[in-house]
Amino acid sequence: MRELELYVHIPFCMKKCAYCDFLSAPADEKEQFAYMEGLLREVAFYGPAFRDAVVSTIYIGGGTPSWLQEDYIAALMQEIYQDFKVAADAEITIECNPGTLTRAKLECYKTNGINRLSIGLQSVHDDELKHLGRVHTFEQFLRNYSLARECGFYNINVDLMNSLPGQTVEKAYQSLIQTIQLKPEHISSYSLIIEKGTPFYDLYKFDVVKLEAGMPPEDLPSEDTAYQIGVMTQDILAQNGYMRYEISNYARKGCACRHNIGYWQRKEYLGLGLGAASLLEEARYSNVRDLEQYIDLSFDCVNLREEVNILSRNTQIEEYMFLGLRMTEGIEKNQFYRTFGFTVGQVYGNVIRRLESEDLICDTPTQLYLTQRGIDLSNYVLAQFLF
Repeated sequence: MRELELYVHIPFCMKKCAYCDFLSAPADEKEQFAYMEGLLREVAFYGPAFRDAVVSTIYIGGGTPSWLQEDYIAALMQEIYQDFKVAADAEITIECNPGTLTRAKLECYKTNGINRLSIGLQSVHDDELKHLGRVHTFEQFLRNYSLARECGFYNINVDLMNSLPGQTVEKAYQSLIQTIQLKPEHISSYSLIIEKGTPFYDLYKFDVVKLEAGMPPEDLPSEDTAYQIGVMTQDILAQNGYMRYEISNYARKGCACRHNIGYWQRKEYLGLGLGAASLLEEARYSNVRDLEQYIDLSFDCVNLREEVNILSRNTQIEEYMFLGLRMTEGIEKNQFYRTFGFTVGQVYGNVIRRLESEDLICDTPTQLYLTQRGIDLSNYVLAQFLF
């Protein structure tokens, strides 16, 4: 039977973080209610179109889904169960920010089948959290994490962010060690990216230019410091039983995020909610990004998608490569052949030989994957597979 993943976007948060360029913003109760009503209508609209599919994973992201009152999440999950066939062993994740969880919310999540939490810690240092614009402290995170365990959640991801302004290797080390001591099943460790249109870009755009030009920055960590943090992160997590299965993601055995693996393997997924993206058959779709427009269009849902991109064969091959190579196991050659009808060597033979000679990629009879050096230079390596 056809497998389908669901992504559900909750675009609301208590306060926009200084580095964030996601589609999210604060909203009052009236806006939240109208949006969630529209979201339920969208779920009901698409359910009949996927009667032949089994939903293997659900990911409720944002924004801060845990900021919503629990009744909204309960109604959302009940609508999904009513309109879609959800697998008995489905992985169902909700993103949470520290300080927004309560026992009532966690018990509601548990009752409605949510079995995985992704909590955005980012740092154990309150000065770093304040500078990032986060609305929580490390102590609030610890209380919420403990409460989640008490409520029976045994699959928890913790997000950490590194290469922060002024961050040293020692401070990154402390964040990592104190997180590991809590024994979460999964840790995501991302480097801060300074995005245009954010307050951080206004603060650090000249440092970004300097880094791109190979010059030492003033406030952001140098390339050498960022590299040291990356190596330290990988080594310490490995020593503590966390397998690196993707460039930024580490998990204990059996706890890798199935939903995200689906993205990297180009499985079909349906995005629901404001600005949500979908990959269905040979096309990518995106919903409208204006909140009022989304609510208005949700009454019939016919025109919710503002962008449809029919993927060419070349684009599908590019995506297969630069997404698949993000995973440490890389590309399975036989699967590439089954998908496209020719070998990866027929398409990328010259590229592979050159990258292999530079110790950036490992080419075996069955797999193609990044070396450690290739992971360190992944942006460069992955760009080589674009036509």
